[in-house]
Amino acid sequence: MPTTDPLFRRARFEVLVATWFSYAGFYMTRKVFGIIKAPLKARLGVDDLGVSHLWTAFLVTYMIGQFVAAGMGRRFTSRQALLGGMSVSVVANLVMSGWVGVGPKAYYLMIATMAIHGLAQAMGWPHNVAMVANWTHREERGRVMALWGTCYQLGSIFAKAFAAFIFGWLGLAWSFSASSMVLMVVVGVFLFFGHNDPQSRGLSPLPEEEVPQPASQPAEQPPRSRDGTKVFGTIAAMGVIYFAFKFIRYALDSWSAMILQERFALKTSTAGYLSTAFDVVGFIGVVAAGFWSDRLRSRVKVIFSMTVGLSLATIAMWWIGLSSATAFVVFLGLVGFTAMGPDSLLSGAGAMDVGSRKRALAAAGIINGLGAIGP
Repeated sequence: MPTTDPLFRRARFEVLVATWFSYAGFYMTRKVFGIIKAPLKARLGVDDLGVSHLWTAFLVTYMIGQFVAAGMGRRFTSRQALLGGMSVSVVANLVMSGWVGVGPKAYYLMIATMAIHGLAQAMGWPHNVAMVANWTHREERGRVMALWGTCYQLGSIFAKAFAAFIFGWLGLAWSFSASSMVLMVVVGVFLFFGHNDPQSRGLSPLPEEEVPQPASQPAEQPPRSRDGTKVFGTIAAMGVIYFAFKFIRYALDSWSAMILQERFALKTSTAGYLSTAFDVVGFIGVVAAGFWSDRLRSRVKVIFSMTVGLSLATIAMWWIGLSSATAFVVFLGLVGFTAMGPDSLLSGAGAMDVGSRKRALAAAGIINGLGAIGP
């Protein structure tokens, strides 16, 4: 088996590290907007709806970009797509820092820049998932993705804290440009260690895998992996479910810093630091869900259990979460824990499992694309 080859193990480790930093790096340039939303609103002289249009432009093209990314596998490798996406993201945030200096006159130019940025960011998840799928077996993906999936928890924590620190130190424009500088370093790391698949390193590919059969399915029926309609139906259903998770996740994650600042009269930097509670506790949820799903040999049971917990946590947030800053942060973390576990399973290990290794890119793009309608 290739997994026992020391050269394979070393190359795979390099890929997992490079892709981890790749997606964490995408968050460096994405999460800054949520932290500086209040001062940006004041700088542009717009209301909440006005500043939300900037983020909506990003989210609409991010959603469209997921489906574009799903179909790119026929013409580009995931490595090429990721290098392109990260590079455009670097430039987009540098341009945004310039528009901040122009002020209200650059509002519509900001919208256009955010739209381009959304397309670039859409390359991140499906192509990173596809690369991880190229180097892993089905039976280990829950554990692998439990650890690898922390990239968008730890990456988000660092990105928010970094943006808050830079804003307090150097001001609004530097919050954008400094995040681009960090991603530039990540691009350099990925260029050397982001191997697309074992074949690109002169190694034997992992054997292709079939989509697992339900235990109740009669033996005489053809495998589900041969029935494209059934597989696509499963992928579509996962995307619809993922819609609900991303609706709640982005509603809180996008506005929590601003809520903390304006409702509880906190400084922008302090509110930014406290808003990372969603990601800090969510990090634990991702790890727990991944290991739990491998142990139970079922992603569905874990997703269902944590969804029940998410429902209760969301009700509690609505009921008493705005009574104090402490209550808000506590329930923000609880929602993060119960949301991010199923989130990572649906868009990561689950997308790899249902789509098979060859179709991991398409599955991840479709699931994340349908989910991205939520935000």
